Amino acid sequence: MSYSTAQQILRDTFGYSSFRGAQQAIVEHVVNGGDALVLMPTGGGKSLCYQIPAMLRDGVGIVVSPLIALMQDQVEALKQLGVPAAFLNSSLEAEEAREVSRRLMRGELKLLYVAPERLMTEGFLNQVEHLQQENRIALFAIDEAHCVSQWGHDFRPEYRALTVLHERFPGVPRIALTATADAPTRREIVERLALDRATQFVSSFDRPNIRYRVALKDNVRRQLQSFLEAEHPDDAGIVYCLSRKKVEETAAWLKEQGWDALPYHAGLDAATRSANQKRFLREEGIIMVATVAFGMGIDKPNVRFVAHLDLPKSMEGYYQETGRAGRDGLPADAWMAYGLGDVVSMRQMLMSGDAPDERKRVELQKLDALLGFCESTACRHQSLLRYFGEEHPGDCGQCDNCLTPVDTWDATKAAQMALSCVYRTGQRFGVVHLIDVLLGKPTPKVDQFNHQQLSTFGIGKDLEQTQWSSVYRQLVAAGFINVDMEGYGGLKLTEAARPVLRGEQEVWLRRDAEPARRKTSKAERGSRLREAFAGANDDPLWQALKAKRTELARDQGVPPYVIFHDTTLLEILNRKPQTLDEMARVSGIGQAKLAKYGDAFLQVVEDAANGV
Repeated sequence: MSYSTAQQILRDTFGYSSFRGAQQAIVEHVVNGGDALVLMPTGGGKSLCYQIPAMLRDGVGIVVSPLIALMQDQVEALKQLGVPAAFLNSSLEAEEAREVSRRLMRGELKLLYVAPERLMTEGFLNQVEHLQQENRIALFAIDEAHCVSQWGHDFRPEYRALTVLHERFPGVPRIALTATADAPTRREIVERLALDRATQFVSSFDRPNIRYRVALKDNVRRQLQSFLEAEHPDDAGIVYCLSRKKVEETAAWLKEQGWDALPYHAGLDAATRSANQKRFLREEGIIMVATVAFGMGIDKPNVRFVAHLDLPKSMEGYYQETGRAGRDGLPADAWMAYGLGDVVSMRQMLMSGDAPDERKRVELQKLDALLGFCESTACRHQSLLRYFGEEHPGDCGQCDNCLTPVDTWDATKAAQMALSCVYRTGQRFGVVHLIDVLLGKPTPKVDQFNHQQLSTFGIGKDLEQTQWSSVYRQLVAAGFINVDMEGYGGLKLTEAARPVLRGEQEVWLRRDAEPARRKTSKAERGSRLREAFAGANDDPLWQALKAKRTELARDQGVPPYVIFHDTTLLEILNRKPQTLDEMARVSGIGQAKLAKYGDAFLQVVEDAANGV
């Protein structure tokens, strides 16, 4: 393959001057007919890894995608670039689907996105077989490949059947792509999709533009409000909640406070979900309050924050959900508030499900890993990467633990008291009751069980209730105590507690910071983003460029980022091009977009220079 050909497509079609990371190697490998497994973080440019090979090879690239919204976004973006593309899924009317099939058979498409259910129909497979007989299939791309893993957080049974691609079309290169896969999931993708001969391209999982922060719950609505006011007063973002009820209540409350917030969960009717998702994608500054039903495949690049009001199920889930922020590479925030109650709720939910015991054990291990991440005093980026088997070179300077290092204290004596209280009360009571015993509170429940007679009654008066709550939370995270689901959330000692009780092991815990109470001044709000945008938010030209983008997007019925990403607008703002040749040198502007929009944006720059 001639690398200049791929380079030419990258520049002329997509508007980029060079490949990033492993993109070039992946493109060359697939163009030459090789199978590939690609692990690349969200925003890392996975799509180019199959789009460019499909354009360079003879025939059409068939892309398997699990989400209708993602297919529509990808196809619309390709059309903007002048690439003939289409999708086949249940959103199409029968005649529309037939027309796409006719275009496919006439050889008019370079990329076709299909749902796995549609791909597996015998009729479609027969069409593919006919095309392959004429060597008109360029490649198969399997997006969101982690959906094949039964242990994963997005398991889709229909993905298991995709081995048919290898069985019926062994000569066609396959590329499987995902942004989220630990080592066991990776092995399962290889096994289930028969990719044992595929070359694996594993990019760094690090998302250096995301600032990770974990806060202890202390009136979580007020905490969320403070976070939004201080740092994201006008930004698009996602707020994740565990239950549908909490989604509805939080969205309604945010609206009452003046935020443009919408709910999204599987219990809403399809029309409402679709309308809310469309508004989030096509308008600026919308906050989507959602369960995990929302998110996978959302291509909006300028999501500036992801907030979790409840603990996710696993590190994979947390990584993928937070990865929806900052896809454009500009600064973004991942903010989470949690407490021990979250751990109890999540464990109860996992244990009460219908999954086999083996899967429950795996899910509990994943939850424990996330809990350890929350309580860690180490760099958040390091902790995340270590989970995925990758080392981080040093402190990131972009997480709460690095920016404001956590104090630790010798909690050995307190841990012994806490563990002893669990043991002496029979290992069947929750945190509230145990703290009452330690503080010597003569509550009805303490009296009922005669716990005021225990040696641990009242021995913990040197610490306050919030401090004991922190001790128990961290002892659970460190594995000294388990939450007993069969005992209605009671705490039980593990083997790891034995050396602590015997005085053979020290215990050091993090000292929880006092929750911030002050209001953030208006001048401080969004300061981090303002710094990144180099004063863009205060520049009339920036507002004019965004307004023009919105106008063009509305005229075509597409999301604004399909016209240009924020990073492209930012470069126009800073370069202030005066000719089409100068505009062509802006990253993200290929020939098709230059012809469509170049003059319009040059006019905006000229008007701003003339004070119009």
